[in-house]
Amino acid sequence: MNQVTSRTLREMKEKGEKFTSLTVYDYSFAALVDSAGIDVALVGDSLGMVIQGHQSTLPVTLDEMIYHTSCVANGVDRALLVADLPFGAYQVSPEEAYESSVELIKFGGAHMVKLEGGGAMVEVVDFLSERGIHVCAHLGLTPQYVHQLGGYRVQGREEEEAKQLIEGALALEKAGAGLLVLEAVPSGLAAQITSGLSIPTLGIGAGGETDGQVLVLHDLLGIYPDNTPRFAKNFMTGADSVEGAIKAYIKAVKSGLFPAPEHSFD
Repeated sequence: MNQVTSRTLREMKEKGEKFTSLTVYDYSFAALVDSAGIDVALVGDSLGMVIQGHQSTLPVTLDEMIYHTSCVANGVDRALLVADLPFGAYQVSPEEAYESSVELIKFGGAHMVKLEGGGAMVEVVDFLSERGIHVCAHLGLTPQYVHQLGGYRVQGREEEEAKQLIEGALALEKAGAGLLVLEAVPSGLAAQITSGLSIPTLGIGAGGETDGQVLVLHDLLGIYPDNTPRFAKNFMTGADSVEGAIKAYIKAVKSGLFPAPEHSFD
């Protein structure tokens, strides 16, 4: 079974082949999603909400991210392992971002680190890329900016917002980002950004034209007790096992059945 790398994802983009991602936070689920065929295992700071019960991702610490990433690394053989840099671990300076990234890679086992934000993060991405850190960028609804954004709302519906997202995506690619997450942006805008980049895009609530799709594992399984976002789908419905639900998700993404229009934004 060949290891998935960012080069693998880029080749899939060039072929028009969709790839899949799920968040995962522990060894057992990591082994399950990996064997089911998920391409990208994302250790998201969403663990602050679905694992720890917080109302946002902001309380998650770097030590907690390292711990959960190391657990996931023990269960992953094939998937590309991406880990979030948590709030407060990379915003002060590129040097701080580098130190935090090194810890996630050295002690957590991450293959790639993910950070949120546009213009202000271009310098950070450039600094990390020049020093051997592989970076996944994240635009649109950026949960670490929830208070600044005024809640969890769709981004890019206004012309100026859309322009900033397009420019940010191009700048992050130029700075060396190898993957870009687009969250809660209009499907047409996500399609425009995707077609304008050579690096692959990973959508969540961004329509079906991104190169790949990612969901929070607990939303896919329908076990998160609080509000489920519109762009999520419970794949346990009709499935006879967790593995069956994950494989149904993979099949739906690969065939273009997910996300459907009801999981996207105009």
